[in-house]
Amino acid sequence: MLSVEEQLKEITRGADEVLREDEMLAKLKLGRPLRVKAGFDPTAPDLHLGHTVLINKMRQFQDLGHEVLFLIGDFTGMIGDPTGKSATRPPLTPSDVAENARTYREQIFKILDPERTQVMFNSSWMGKMSASDLIQLAARHTVARMLERDDFNKRYKTGQPIAIHEFLYPLVQGYDSVAMKADVELGGTDQKFNLLVGRQLQQAYGQEAQVVITMPLLEGLDGTQKMSKSLGNYIGIDEAPGEIFGKIMSISDDLMWRYFELLSFRPLAEIEGFKRRIGEGANPRDIKFLLGQELVARFHGQSAATAAQEEFVARFQKGATPDDMPEYELECADGAMALVLMLKETGLTSSTSEAIRMIQQGAVKVDGEKISDRDMVLAAGSVHVCQVGKRKFARITLKG
Repeated sequence: MLSVEEQLKEITRGADEVLREDEMLAKLKLGRPLRVKAGFDPTAPDLHLGHTVLINKMRQFQDLGHEVLFLIGDFTGMIGDPTGKSATRPPLTPSDVAENARTYREQIFKILDPERTQVMFNSSWMGKMSASDLIQLAARHTVARMLERDDFNKRYKTGQPIAIHEFLYPLVQGYDSVAMKADVELGGTDQKFNLLVGRQLQQAYGQEAQVVITMPLLEGLDGTQKMSKSLGNYIGIDEAPGEIFGKIMSISDDLMWRYFELLSFRPLAEIEGFKRRIGEGANPRDIKFLLGQELVARFHGQSAATAAQEEFVARFQKGATPDDMPEYELECADGAMALVLMLKETGLTSSTSEAIRMIQQGAVKVDGEKISDRDMVLAAGSVHVCQVGKRKFARITLKG
């Protein structure tokens, strides 16, 4: 059994900010399970590792004996939160919300213990709120406080429109904490304003204010931009085991420690031991193997994790190409085809612009040779093995 101080150290692990840490310590000393809330608007059907930073923290609370409240914001999802944006985010339709919420529920239990998780929908209380109730809620906050939120403030100063319904989003998210009687709320750093509204509204409704814990936005594979599907620097939790493992192995040695901190469930003392081993001469690759094994096993099981590492070693450390690479036949209109178009047409890149970028980064090989010429063309009647990055292969036949 961890002491209260040891629990606090685990809870604050990787956190950007805890508001307030002394209140968190006092709540832990109560000796009862705390109600730990995190809200997710079902705006996308698939989770990547960046999304799991909050879910991992929820699992840590579960392992410490606390009660997790996983809130699917089906009501707020139909409002549209512009957090971090300079314009209103389009609201979801009810059918969008229903489908995405279903997918989220399927995926979160790859991390959370379903026996210790309450999945809740804020439509269950907001849908019952009358117009009079909503006006009374709005009376507990001010326009001046709303304009303290960075994106609202910028849009107001530059004369960009702010719809009245957008002010309802942080109010509803804050009221969720009242309805759920949350002791702790987790969120990304971009949600800090909304989480603090929850503290203020709880006090206005006579409740003890929740502790707010903000978690950083996980960097993607490039180590700079936040993980995002639109940027192509993500690792999806439903990706194939070999794909997840290979992407983990592609991150920098420095970024590996960030991933250990935010994504691993290994004790902090063990991670510090890994750092000492590298300082004493251990190969960082071998430590990265452990991270890849842990994450693949979490989503696909240990046997899949073992197989993924064996495949990686065979393919990249022994120089082998995969036996099961996809094969394509492409028609050449003029007796030849540009390499960038080949990469796009076979799905090795999502676009020709990405193909150009990958060539410039030295990440494209044709028949084992690294390509630097973005204008390269290949003749009809030839067959080539194309590789993008360390994991994507295709055998392409060009037909004239």
